[in-house]
Order: sequence, then C-alpha cells, then structure tokens
Amino acid sequence: MLSSAVLADGVQRLDSVEVTGHYGYGIGTSDAASAGFITPQLIDDRPLLRPGEVLEYVPGMIVTQHSGAGKANQYFLRGFNLDHGTDFATTVAGMPVNFRTHAHGQGYTDLNFMIPELVARIDYYKGPYYAAQGDFATAGSADIHYADALPAKLAALGAGSYGYARALLAGSLVAGPGTLLYGLEAFHDDGPWEVPQDYRKANGVLRFTLPVGEGRAGLTAMAYHGRWTATDQIAKRAVDEGLVGRFGSLNDSDGGDSSRASLAVDWKAPLAGGSLQATLYGIRYDLDLYSDFTYYLDDPTNGDQFNQSDHRRVYGFNGSYARAASGFGKSMQNTLGWDLRRDDILPVALYSTVRRERISTTREDRVHETSYAAYAENSTEWTDTLRTVAGLRVDRFDFDVASNIPQNSGRASATLASPKLSVIATPWKTTELFANAGFGYHSNDARGVTSTVDPKTGEPIDKATPLARAKGAEIGVRTEAIARLQSSLSLWYLHLASELVFSGDEGTTEATRPSKRVGIEWSNRYAPASWLLVDLDAAWTRARFAADDPVGNYIPDALQGTIAAGATVHDVGPWTASLFVRYFSPRPLIEDNSVRANSTTLWNAQATWKYDARTRLRFDLFNIFDTKADDITYYYTSRLPGEPAEGVADKHFHPVEGRTARLVLLYNF
Repeated sequence: MLSSAVLADGVQRLDSVEVTGHYGYGIGTSDAASAGFITPQLIDDRPLLRPGEVLEYVPGMIVTQHSGAGKANQYFLRGFNLDHGTDFATTVAGMPVNFRTHAHGQGYTDLNFMIPELVARIDYYKGPYYAAQGDFATAGSADIHYADALPAKLAALGAGSYGYARALLAGSLVAGPGTLLYGLEAFHDDGPWEVPQDYRKANGVLRFTLPVGEGRAGLTAMAYHGRWTATDQIAKRAVDEGLVGRFGSLNDSDGGDSSRASLAVDWKAPLAGGSLQATLYGIRYDLDLYSDFTYYLDDPTNGDQFNQSDHRRVYGFNGSYARAASGFGKSMQNTLGWDLRRDDILPVALYSTVRRERISTTREDRVHETSYAAYAENSTEWTDTLRTVAGLRVDRFDFDVASNIPQNSGRASATLASPKLSVIATPWKTTELFANAGFGYHSNDARGVTSTVDPKTGEPIDKATPLARAKGAEIGVRTEAIARLQSSLSLWYLHLASELVFSGDEGTTEATRPSKRVGIEWSNRYAPASWLLVDLDAAWTRARFAADDPVGNYIPDALQGTIAAGATVHDVGPWTASLFVRYFSPRPLIEDNSVRANSTTLWNAQATWKYDARTRLRFDLFNIFDTKADDITYYYTSRLPGEPAEGVADKHFHPVEGRTARLVLLYNF
C-alpha cells in the first residue's frame, strides 16, 4: 500500500512502498474516492481477450465490441454509452489515443496498438474534477504508462481457439548511457464468426531512456498495422428467420485496415526549485473501415455498405511545472500546465461502396483542428487532516473545414473555462472523506461545427455546438479501517448541456437534449491471506434526458448497473490462478424504454503453472459457461432483401464470443 506525507518544503510525496495488489488507492494516494491506479500484477493475473479490455480494469467500466477485432472497442461507464470513446479520455505513453473529428465517431479510441506486457501502471480518474484532464474527460479518463525497463526479458508464444496465435518478444537492455525497452508482437485471430475475421496485426515499441543531469529523458517510437474482415451487428429477425446463424454475417466484405505510428520525446527534471515534465509527440494514423448496418434501406440496388476513411497527422506538446510554496502560513504546491495539439486530417471522408469498391462520395473534408489549453492548480495543506485542490483550465479550439460540399466548409472557434475544486479530509488515520466538483467538456466533430446542409439529402441542418459543457460533483469515502480491506464508496452527479455530436455513420449531426446522470459506486480490495486477493466493484446509475419530450426521457444504451468481481490465488505450490465475473444490466434501447437489451454475465478464468524460475505455462478460458449473450444491442430500422421499402425496426446485436481457450508459453531470460 502507498501512503503520503507532507514535508517541510510543502511538497506532498509518496512513500516508496512496493505495491503487491491489483489496485493502488490507499489512504493519501488520490484526490477522489473514485480515482486510483492499476498495477501490472492485475494485467498479468486477469485473462485479456482484447487489448482494449485493459480499460475494463477501471472500476465500473464495461468494454465490448460491435464489429471486427481490429476496430476500436465500445466503452460504457457511469451511464454513458461512450461509443468508441467520446466521453472518456485515454493516453498511452503521454500521447492521446482519442481522435477528434474521426471518420467513425468522435473521440475514437483504438487500443489495438498497445502491448499489455509493457504497461507499468494505469492511472484512472472519473468525473471532470482534474485540471490536467481536458477534452473527452467528462465521464472519466485513464493514463496508460509504459515502463522504462522490464525486470526480465520475455518471449511468449500463444495458440488457441478459432485460429488464435500470438508471438511476443519484450525486454530491456543497457544501451550506452541509457536503457532500451523493446516489444515486438505478431498476432492472428479468426474469432468464432462464420466468415473468419482473419485479423492480422504487427506491433512494435522501442523506448530509450537516459539520465540527463538530475533528470531523465526518453524517446519512444511505436508502430502498428492491422487488417481484418468484420462481422458487424446483425438484425435479430435475420437469425430468427434462419437467414444467418448467430455468428453469421449479412455482408462478408465488411472490415478494415488500420495503421498508427508515433514518435515522442519526454523529459522530467528539477528546475528552479520545482519539477518540470513535458512530452513532444507526432502521430501518423490511417484507417479505411467498411461497414453495412442497414443492408438495403438506402440503396435497394447496391446495398448500404459505406467506407469511412481517415488519414491524419497529429502533433502535440504537453507538460506541467510544479513547485512547493507557502501562503497563509500553510504548505502548498502550485502547478502550471499546458496542452497544445493539432490534427491535420487529409481527408476524413464517407463513401458509398459495394464490396469495398467506392461508387459515390457522401462527403469528403480536409480538416485542420487546433487546440490550446493552459491550467493552474493549487494544493494546500490547511491542517494535518484537511487539504484542498483548486484548479482552473482554459481551452481554445480552432476549426477549419474545407468540404467537397461548399455549404459545409467554414471556420469556427470556441473558448471554455473550467474551474475545479476538491476537498480531502482525513478525520481518522485509516479513513478519508472527499468532496469534488468541476466543469469539463467534450469537443464535437469539426464537420458538425461548420456544416449547414445534410450531405445526403441537401436539407438544412443546425450546426453543432463546438464544445459541449459538462458539470459534475461527487462525495466519497475511502477506508482501511478493516484489516486487509480497502473500500471506497462514491455518490456522483453529472450534467451535460448537450449531447449534440456528429454521427460518423450518417455523415451529419444528430441533436440530442441536455442530460443528467446520478450514480453510486462501491469498490473493494481484500487480501485475507498473503496468497489470496479478492476484488469487487459495483455501480448503479440513473441516466435521463434533462428536458421532457413526448418520445421519452430514457437515454438509449445507458447502462444502469454493473458488477465485476474476481479472486486470485498466488504461488500455491507452482500454481497461480484467477476467476473473474463481469455483469452489465438490461438497458433501454429507445427513449420511451419500450425496447430493452438483455443483461450479460461472463465468467473468465486463468491458471498459470510455473515449471521453473524462467518458464511458465498459462491457460486462459473466456466465457467459461459458453453464455449466449450479446456484447452490444441497438434498435433501429434496416431492410433485408424482399422487405418493404421503408424497412423494419428491429434489434441488431453483436454476440459475445463463445467459449474460447488459449494456451501461452512464457519464458524469461
């Protein structure tokens, strides 16, 4: 467990104590009951079906998929269907993962380029209470940190159900004055689909760090490429009528091709009595995604497959400077930070296709989107048992869109100030109380900000609000009063002034009403013995549109309840084993709650046998009971061949993968 102390210079420092659990959120380690960090031990102990599921380690988060494995996951947290990341901000190695004005959805968060074995820790936050967290950090955020070095070199070979195969080589070595970390991965998976997805990816990371004076500098290079065939969500009636099986496809040419390459320089060093850290980065990203959700509704002759194409370069510079100070006779720390980013998207486009061949252009845009942010934060120790963290963040966005539809070209700018405040009290040595409040936002798609006509119909449409304001508050308690148990409880509220976003699937804006959410979260970590760890997280949310409407006030796909629990035994003879369960509740699919999705409960397990000090054999089993449930369910209108021209409203679902086994040989050298 970590603990903290405030020294005479006013700087709060964490004691250096080895973390042996799955989570770090002991007394004194964070500014909210709902914040904490995830250790590499959990990543090693818990079976992982897809890389993006590391975010499911965030208490209350659910991660699913509605298409091929090479596409970004679907995320759910605090009553949000976050789609592919709209209201949850994610970084890896100091670089943003969310893409603005993305072809498939605002805030698109694809983590397929991440190598879990290289992760040193994951810091997670919930709510808009943190000055350092900006765009998309309304429901929450996660910062995924790569290690500078690994304790041993690792070679891993895996094989399993449905054509699964993975090879990994990772490690670190002394290179001149510094240390070189490396990770190389090759991967293949067909999945249980009747049309094999044939997902192939190659992935690489090189990170060089070296001491510079009293500080440290790092250079990180990453490259990823993946391609796949996708089985998108399918109409329930197609399965009921026997047109396709549960794992069948209604368009066997859906799929995609994606690549990401990045280079980042980071620096940490003492400066003028304080501490400076900064990251300068560049990202090259390309995606061509082919999907067909409505079949023959829009085009009875050629079908409704479309190509979302995104080709961009992203440049950024972020950092902070923190220095101890004093005022009113109190010890404090002041932090100044910045975040500069530019996305050059040349182009982002939507095309109609037949079996991946383009037949027409719905819209094609060249977008330059630039953001500038500065923030200030003050942390003050008022007494031995009371401290506050007050912050102010100011963001400015400039949008520049050149569209193939002249009426949708234009420029726009927006500025937003977001104050934050946290109060932390420690009335007892083993218990902390928290009160948090703050304003935040998510940016909207630049194309929606400048568009005035629907690209499909030519009819007038309203422009999207550039920055959608969020405001939230939370009270919580964290306690270690019971020996070997860490427990936290938080009650929260979040209001969005507008959920007006750009729909990448349709190429136009979709206006929704203001919304409000309230919820409660309970997280527990229990270590009854040195060899046993138990985790339990439960969350409940009430999500509604704030303004009444005859169509109903329920927010489609807003989860009401989630439960995640697990037990892990370590080093019982040569064995380590774990069992995890994940539940997410039924939810409304339309505003009047007359159509609902079913709940989903999945059990996964892992067992590792240690042959000797270097060699381990690991067995992963997913969906132990072969549950026939859905990863995602939607309700909308589509048209199958022979159906009426107006189509049929129906549930469309993507099933969870059936029972899946994987065997992995791990060798440290």
